Parts: sequence; C-alpha cells; structure tokens
Amino acid sequence: MQGKLITVEGVEGVGKSTNIEFIAQHLRSAGIKVILTREPGGTPLAEDMRQLLLTPRDETVCDTAELLLMFAARAQHLNEVIKPALQRGDWVLCDRFTDATYAYQGGGREMGFDTIAKLEQLVQGDLRPHCTVLLDAPVEVGMARAKKRGALDRFEQEKMDFFERVRQAYLQLAQQHHQRFLVIDAAQQLPAVQADITKGLAALLAQVKL
Repeated sequence: MQGKLITVEGVEGVGKSTNIEFIAQHLRSAGIKVILTREPGGTPLAEDMRQLLLTPRDETVCDTAELLLMFAARAQHLNEVIKPALQRGDWVLCDRFTDATYAYQGGGREMGFDTIAKLEQLVQGDLRPHCTVLLDAPVEVGMARAKKRGALDRFEQEKMDFFERVRQAYLQLAQQHHQRFLVIDAAQQLPAVQADITKGLAALLAQVKL
C-alpha cells in the first residue's frame, strides 16, 4: 500500500516542532510507520543547501537563486527520502514542503505563484501532500515566540510585513486547496491545538485500512 505524505506548515513560532512530534506519536499509536524529515534538508546534500539558505550573510541573495536552491534541495530530498518511503508504504511527516515555497518566495518575496508552479511540476510531477497541517497564528504572536529561541536565521531576520505576506499566502493556499489543508488556530493553548489536530487527522486515518 502506498504511504501518505503529511506536511506541517506555518510562519515562525507557531509550534511546528512540538506538534510534529505530537502528530508522529499519534500516527505511531495507530500502528503507522512514520518517517520524520524536513525542508529544506532531509539528506546530507539537501542539509548543505539548507545551511546556504538560512545562514545570514552580507551578500544579497538573489530571489531566483533562493528559489532554485529550494527546489534543488527538494529534488534530492524527494529522490532519496520521500519517494522511497512512500513506495515502502511508510508515512512521511515533513516539516515544511512546497507550500512553504509558495508562501515564502511567492508571497514573502513577492515572486508570485506561476514560476513556482512550473518548478513544482518539474520536480514533483503529480506528487502532492495527502494532508497539510497549517498552524496559523498572528505574525506578532509567532515572532515573539521565535525571538525567545535565540539567534535568528536569515529568514527570521526579515521584517514583519514580509511575514504578513507569508501568512496571507498560506491562507490563500489553504482556501485554494481546502480538501487537503487542515488549518489549526496555533494561537490557542497547546492542549487545544493538539485536540484540533487529532480531530482533523481522524478523517485521514479513517481512510486507511491498517
């Protein structure tokens, strides 16, 4: 049986790491083998590209170069990790995926969606997430949490209006692809967030014969 690809998205500080661990445990308790991974990254080569993308630098990074590095890392990640896992019947739980590119480069960098859609088709073919959990919270809430974590990476150093565009792009994607998006109010207390996630995943789990 083909595995499922679940992605978790959201701006900085919405609790992705904590809730990804929760989702993994929830799926494993249902008898599902889960592979945890992230983007950009997931393989040694893709992790090297992640460092190139996230490290603050004096040189201005060209938006197109940033976009192509994202998809180069994704191509390697898909080939080495995601596709083999899905073919084995495992479920892949990924911290960010192509929706993040639409949000950060398409929305935040104001590159639009058209070029990203072409690269998505080139790199992924017909492969899309079966379910995308969007942890949504006001930008000021997320950034206040992110700043408590310590030094900020190159993206986290962007201004608030950048993240407002990112959030709006995510919400636009969720509206356009409402069948696969599970939008969670991440400004709630953690128990309420995780209760909503559990409820939302129930429909996906019900489709799977274990």
